[in-house]
Amino acid sequence: MPAKLQLEHLSMAFKTPKGAFQALAPVTLSIAQGHFVSLIGPSGCGKSTIFNIVAGLLEPSGGRVVIDGADATGTIGRVGYMLQKDLLLPWRTVLDNVILGMEIQGMPLHRARERALPLLRRYGLSGFEYLYPNALSGGMRQRAALLRTLLFDTDVILLDEPFGALDAQTKLQMQEWLLQLWSDFGKTVVFVTHDIDEAIYLSDEVHVMTTRPGRIVASIPVPIGRPRPRTVTLTSSFIDIKERCLELLTAHNSSLNEAA
Repeated sequence: MPAKLQLEHLSMAFKTPKGAFQALAPVTLSIAQGHFVSLIGPSGCGKSTIFNIVAGLLEPSGGRVVIDGADATGTIGRVGYMLQKDLLLPWRTVLDNVILGMEIQGMPLHRARERALPLLRRYGLSGFEYLYPNALSGGMRQRAALLRTLLFDTDVILLDEPFGALDAQTKLQMQEWLLQLWSDFGKTVVFVTHDIDEAIYLSDEVHVMTTRPGRIVASIPVPIGRPRPRTVTLTSSFIDIKERCLELLTAHNSSLNEAA
C-alpha cells in the first residue's frame, strides 16, 4: 500500500546551558495508508518529540515529514493529535467539545452538531451529549476526546498514551472501542504506549525505540489476523513478538547502565 506518512532522517537537538542535547537521532519511518502502528520505548526516548514534529509544533533540526508524498514539515493541521489528558473544555457540553475541531475549520455550528450527534450515539455516548465533562468517567471523557480528534477530519491520527491513566478493565474496553473506530473510519493511526501487550494487540507493526539519543532500533510486524480475540495474547505468535520487544528494550537498558 502507498505510504501515508513518512519520516525522512528526522532529528532533533535542543539547546541547553551545557550545549546541544541530541534528543532524537535521525529517524526514518514509512507508514502505509490505513495502518495502525505503535511506538514503544523508555521515557525520554523521543516518542513525544516525534509527535510534536509531525504535528508541526516543533521544527526538526534535520530531516522532514512527508504526508501523501508532499513535504508537511512545520505544517499545523495536517494530523489529528490527542494527548493522554483529554483536555475537554469544562464549560462546554460533551457535544460541543466533540465539534470543536469542525468549528475551528469553519463549519457552521448547527451543521457540526448534526454531524456529531449520530456518532456520539453510535459510539457509546448516548445520553451524555448535553452533560458537561465533570459528569463523565475517565473512559467516557477519553471517548469524547477521541471522537473530537477523529472529527478534525485528518487522515493521520497521533495518539499519545490515551489510555495510560485508565484502570485495567476500562483500558481493555477502550482498546476494543478504538479498534472499532479505526475499522469504521479507515484512519492511519500512530499510537504511543509503554504497554507492550497493548502495542502488539492493537497494531499492524510495533516500532521499538531506545534513548540517548532517541532512535528506532527495530520495526516488528504483527502478522496476526483481525479481528483479534483477547485470547490472542496467549498464542505463541503474540508471545514471540512480546519477547522480542522485551529483549530489545532490556538489552539497550543494560548497555546504558554499563556506560553509566
